[in-house]
Amino acid sequence: MATVGQDPTARTARSAPPALSAAAVAGVLHGAISLYWASGGDWLIETLGQRLLDAFADSRWVLFPVGVAKIAGAVVPLLLARRGLLNRVPWRVLCWIGALGLIVWGGLNTVVGNLVLADVIRPDGGYDHAGMVGHAWLWDPLFLLWGLCLAVGLRRSSGHQPPSMVRTSG
Repeated sequence: MATVGQDPTARTARSAPPALSAAAVAGVLHGAISLYWASGGDWLIETLGQRLLDAFADSRWVLFPVGVAKIAGAVVPLLLARRGLLNRVPWRVLCWIGALGLIVWGGLNTVVGNLVLADVIRPDGGYDHAGMVGHAWLWDPLFLLWGLCLAVGLRRSSGHQPPSMVRTSG
């Protein structure tokens, strides 16, 4: 029953699993640094690696849409959960794809980067130390953290399993 002056069709904010908030923080941080670099900032830019810096030296503007996409991808699952929309199949599937992609990308690159730094893997022609450290210890672990938090948040929201595991009755 609506109280006087209250819109009975208005959606009420719902709580979201804390892991979705943590995922949003990780993704917004990742996106914010991309926007910072796109705007001409140089702090930590050497952690991208010289090859990337050379490739995009005259086109840092490309990082604007990248940063916006990261931030959108970080906050949309949290907003969907708070609006009670995260369990709608298209959103849930998209979020699980994002979580798994972040986990695979961040996890593999973190492991490989650390194996290179430990001299277990030796790339032909050597490697850019600052770039490898940046990817092995900062950017890819942040992708991994973002993905893991998103997956935990999805699991703890009311649809408890990845879409491929959801049982249907019939």
